[in-house]
Amino acid sequence: MAESTIEASAAIPGEDFSRVALTAEAVELLWQLWRRHGPLMFHQSGGCCDGSSPMCYPAGELLTGDADVLLGIFDIADDVPTGEAADVGPQPVEFWMSREQFAYWSHTHLTVDVVSGRGSGFSLEAPEGKRFLIRSRLFE
Repeated sequence: MAESTIEASAAIPGEDFSRVALTAEAVELLWQLWRRHGPLMFHQSGGCCDGSSPMCYPAGELLTGDADVLLGIFDIADDVPTGEAADVGPQPVEFWMSREQFAYWSHTHLTVDVVSGRGSGFSLEAPEGKRFLIRSRLFE
């Protein structure tokens, strides 16, 4: 597994630790998508097939509510790619999960990684020939 480069800030009230991280490959792909689509967000539904992968959308395109939990917020400006302006300002990427799925995964730390292959047609990375996936480990 690739090492994570960015830990999300804590977003669940009362918590002071990160529940989700991004690998360098995930950050690189997010920057490509951000340049093309603007601000981004993730949602992990826990559904079957492609729904079990984290889905990347333009920020706000997928409406979230009481059935979802905000697990963390990344600032991908922390890893500005070579050739990008160093003063890009905050580039927040929220990571949401369905509340039902969170009940199963609440004891794990998640890392968003990238592999070759097509994911869902609804996730922004699908045309890139890559897909986001989750790697997990138990909290210590």
